[in-house]
Amino acid sequence: MRVSSKGQVTIPRDLREIAGIEPNSEVLFGIEDGKVTIMPKDGRRAAADEMRLKRFLSVLDRLEGTGDPSLDADAVMAMTRDR
Repeated sequence: MRVSSKGQVTIPRDLREIAGIEPNSEVLFGIEDGKVTIMPKDGRRAAADEMRLKRFLSVLDRLEGTGDPSLDADAVMAMTRDR
């Protein structure tokens, strides 16, 4: 993607649809961890979804390394089937 001499870029349709950016709507730009972000100005739902995702990823980070490496997939399947 190339930035025009006026600083313009075209947001691909798929990304606009996922982000909920409608034609002629206003958007907000931000910078997070050195990356430029864009979201609809009325993107409270998107912001709430993002916070929920960050909390989920935080929980996954805390769980990393807590499993029993001696269990293989067959052992786990046997334990869950025998309940």
